[in-house]
Amino acid sequence: MKHLHITLAVLSIALFTYRFILTFIASKKLDAKWLKISPHVIDTFLLIIGVVLAVKLSINPIEQLWLAEKILALFAYIFTGYYTLKLARNKPMQILGYLGAMGWVMLVIRLAMTREAILFV
Repeated sequence: MKHLHITLAVLSIALFTYRFILTFIASKKLDAKWLKISPHVIDTFLLIIGVVLAVKLSINPIEQLWLAEKILALFAYIFTGYYTLKLARNKPMQILGYLGAMGWVMLVIRLAMTREAILFV
């Protein structure tokens, strides 16, 4: 289950990066139906498996601050990703949004590996 979660996370990040590149170069490939549907499917399964893992391991985000922080970082990643792909009006802002999103991803990865909160200490 953990390996599936990690695989889906890698796929999600890779797909976001691919969509960022296509957005940055204003490619018509962004109109492909699979590219509009697959991120939602992958991210839904990623979230479901994350919840299943937390329940299976009896991890409560109220008691485990690292998990609460990971959830907060996930929402920040979603927002910055949405900003990058949909709201950013020019290339410098797209780059800034992408780098911000990747920063949140790095925090999520760090929290998953160390289980030590940084922001909620």
